Amino acid sequence: MAQLLVRNLEDSIKGRLQARAKRHGRSTEEEVREILRNAVREEAPRPPLGTRIARRFASIGLDEEILELRGQPPRSVDFEP
Repeated sequence: MAQLLVRNLEDSIKGRLQARAKRHGRSTEEEVREILRNAVREEAPRPPLGTRIARRFASIGLDEEILELRGQPPRSVDFEP
């Protein structure tokens, strides 16, 4: 297995890591390994926003198609006629 050496870590960070490890009932070294594992874990891709909105409101009768606006810059809304 690989080893990783972290230099110049602030004492306050080390103390917080030790306290966190103690709360979780493991060594500081194991706590850091778990933090690193979680940091690089691949997340499942999320469905596009329009799909998520449609799913959320499907139970109240939303049957309108919500277009996916990919690659378009954000625009401000103009509420004036």
